[in-house]
Amino acid sequence: MANLAVRLTPGASADRIDGWHVDIEGRPVLKVRVRARPVEGEANEALIRLLARTLGVVRSAVVLQRGGQSRTKMVRIDGLSNDEMHARITGL
Repeated sequence: MANLAVRLTPGASADRIDGWHVDIEGRPVLKVRVRARPVEGEANEALIRLLARTLGVVRSAVVLQRGGQSRTKMVRIDGLSNDEMHARITGL
């Protein structure tokens, strides 16, 4: 099981992963943009679908743990270790 901190920007021109950044507390955060608007969970669902497709896991393996109403989210990816997850994202 891998844990991933995400900084989500909804309403973008395209769904994409912008790469790794560091938040104000010095923690690594993955910056992600999705076209969906933050209405009725659409942006969160788009994030989950994008991460599942990018990481090569089924959609049900990607779980939003915290931050449903926030731009900063914590996502759990079942079936991958933290090292595997980082390698797949870095390999983009």
